[in-house]
Amino acid sequence: MWIGLKGLGLVSMNTRPIEILLAEDNMADAKLTVEGFKDATVKHHITVLSDGQQVMDHLNRERQNPDRLLPDLIILDLNMPKKTGHEVLAELKADDELSMIPVLIFTASDAQADILEAYRLHASAYLTKPIDFGEFTRLVRSIDEFWFNFVKLPAAFIHGY
Repeated sequence: MWIGLKGLGLVSMNTRPIEILLAEDNMADAKLTVEGFKDATVKHHITVLSDGQQVMDHLNRERQNPDRLLPDLIILDLNMPKKTGHEVLAELKADDELSMIPVLIFTASDAQADILEAYRLHASAYLTKPIDFGEFTRLVRSIDEFWFNFVKLPAAFIHGY
C-alpha cells in the first residue's frame, strides 16, 4: 500500500511507520488511545502532547528539521490548556503546509456548537469519546481500521512535499 511521494519516488507504508500526533491533556484518555492502537493494522508511531501550544511548537520545530516527519494524522482533543483544540485546528488549517494533515477531533464534548465550529474549521471528522472502556477501545480501533485501510491519506510530508 502506497501513501505518497518522497521527492520523485513513491513512499511505501512498509518503509516507515504512520506518524500520529495525539493531542490529549487527560493522561488516562491518552493511555487508552495509545492502547487502542496497540494492535493496529499498520506500523505506526504516536507522539502524545498534552496542550495546544505544545502541538504547534512541535509542528513548527518539525518544519525546521531537514529530516522532518510531520504527522500523517492528528487526533485532537478540544479542551486543552494553553490553546484549545479549536485554536489549534484554526492555526493548522490556515497554514498552507499543515492544512493538508487530516485532523480528527476526539473529545468528550457532544455540544452542537463545538461540532459546528470544528467542521467550520475543516476538521476531517468529529468523534465523541465514549465513557465505557470497551466502547472507547472499539472506537480507537475503528479509527485505525478506517483511516489506515480505507482512506487515502495525503502524500508524506517529508523533505518539503
